[in-house]
Amino acid sequence: MSRIGKKPVAIPSGVTVKASDTTVSAKGPKGELSVMLLPSIKADVKEGSVLVTCTEDTSTGRSRHGLVRSLIANMVTGVDKGYVIELELQGVGFRAAVQGTKLTMNLGYSSPVVFETPKGITVAVKESVVTVSGSDKQMVGDVAARIRSFYPPEPYKGKGVRYKGEHVRRKAGKTVA
Repeated sequence: MSRIGKKPVAIPSGVTVKASDTTVSAKGPKGELSVMLLPSIKADVKEGSVLVTCTEDTSTGRSRHGLVRSLIANMVTGVDKGYVIELELQGVGFRAAVQGTKLTMNLGYSSPVVFETPKGITVAVKESVVTVSGSDKQMVGDVAARIRSFYPPEPYKGKGVRYKGEHVRRKAGKTVA
């Protein structure tokens, strides 16, 4: 048995969870999500919590047990509170603006970078901070990583798109001998 998989997932008030043979779905104030169950994994909703059980006692079965339990816990948290990742733009002339579902960023290239946000993700810009939010943890992290990949922080001047609070290790420039 997986140590993580054995823990029950508490269901907060305002969230409804339904489990079938192949899927677990949750509905809450931030939206609706569902997770496909892997083979040999079963989920039951009992007394305000979700219990995940595994019928296969192998290394693969134990790892799947913990994985599915973590996915369900992230899904329940996402439909209840949601997830937020903040990105900072650092550099002279680095700007961002949101127009509908498109994020337009001026990152020092010859033309602006236009990013179409996927359905279920909200992007907001305030000064030089881009906020990515949504109910699906995996999708929020993926969108934030794709936005960061347009201009990752460089080690000499430190300019680029970085996660809020991320430390960029700086290198010394050329020295005149």
